Amino acid sequence: MKNVPFFTNDTIVFGILLLCLGLVFYTASLNTKFWKSFYKFVPAILLCYLLPGIFNSLGIIAPNWEEIDANGEIIKKSSNVYYIASRYLLPASLVLMTLSIDLKSIFNLGPKALIMFITGTIGIIIGGPIAILLISLVSPETVGGIEFDAVWRGLSTLAGSWIGGSANQAAMLEIYQYNPQKYGGMVLVDIVVANVWMAILLIGIGKSKKIDQWLKADTSAIESLKQKVSSYADSITRNPTLTDYIIMLSIAFVTVGIAHWGAEGISNVLSNNFEVFNDKSSALASFTSKFFWMVTIATAIGIILSYTKAKQYEGAGASKLGTIFIYILIATIGMKMDLSMIFENPGLIAIGFVWMTIHAALLIGVAKLIKAPYFFLAVGSQANVGGAASAPVVAAAFHPSLATVGVLLAVFGYVVGTYGAILCTILMQIASGN
Repeated sequence: MKNVPFFTNDTIVFGILLLCLGLVFYTASLNTKFWKSFYKFVPAILLCYLLPGIFNSLGIIAPNWEEIDANGEIIKKSSNVYYIASRYLLPASLVLMTLSIDLKSIFNLGPKALIMFITGTIGIIIGGPIAILLISLVSPETVGGIEFDAVWRGLSTLAGSWIGGSANQAAMLEIYQYNPQKYGGMVLVDIVVANVWMAILLIGIGKSKKIDQWLKADTSAIESLKQKVSSYADSITRNPTLTDYIIMLSIAFVTVGIAHWGAEGISNVLSNNFEVFNDKSSALASFTSKFFWMVTIATAIGIILSYTKAKQYEGAGASKLGTIFIYILIATIGMKMDLSMIFENPGLIAIGFVWMTIHAALLIGVAKLIKAPYFFLAVGSQANVGGAASAPVVAAAFHPSLATVGVLLAVFGYVVGTYGAILCTILMQIASGN
């Protein structure tokens, strides 16, 4: 049972997360030898992610926990901070950071982004069965189990999560009927391995220039896009007024409202009028995900507004405001990481890390082969493993103008997630000898 954290009030929890962000940004701004050396080796964005995880690991805050009521019954409770950040601040940040986007320049980035995404997908598909084969050599019981307790059935949910997202994960649980009482162990692997991998990707962002040199990557298209956006912002930069801030927030949260309304409407229309979308074992079931439509609609509105005068609000700091929301989301994602969980189920965790290592190795190999920039590697991976919630976070860490790339690739993940996970599961079943 997850112990009750010291602070359970979301207002206090949010304050702690903002304290983490404030400390990181304040110390990163200090022009002292110690802090300059420190942040040379430890990226600020990693600390924004890691500090909340440390608070969680120490039992000070937690994303969820269990309490015992007066009748002796266990009550599951959770914090709403991540939900608010992912459902309200993420779509708000997407529209603000997309206002100044040059869609033509995005497409001019070329096919390497899509190649790296597909490589990441293939890495997950083949990584699962290879991980099972390798772990079975050391610990056969770890990858065993019969009927609905078979480990390969549980790992199918990881494949769904790491190619698409939570909707695809739910679909795989429905298709392969893994024992619900053991499902928590798979969720544990998902959280630990995916969060550790995201931390590694964030570390790489601070060293992306050296990595690109090693990959012999051509980053000219990315730099051109960043320069184009920055030059446009400089040409229209002004001191923002209260009116500017109100209008930018209005644009952002009216979009959030429209995105939620549209997502709910589309999801209801699909589920109420087409039976195939109600079948959770169907690959099409993921299209009833309200989160998927919310992110898609918010991004589409941002792209449409980029062709209007609203684009000029970039000069008042629209993308900076959006970046603030992104960093708050990073802190709430980090809050879900409990470092002590790594030791709870070492066998399954080992499968997860071997699996992710194969995914990473394939990405690095293909990136080296086609000379793809680290940006494409990181975002292509996160569009698979993290989905629409974290792919734009990683993309925006390179530059706010690149957040849209993360969203567009994550949308592909939703589309192919269930199909890819089914193929992966068939291979894992064969590897398990069942």
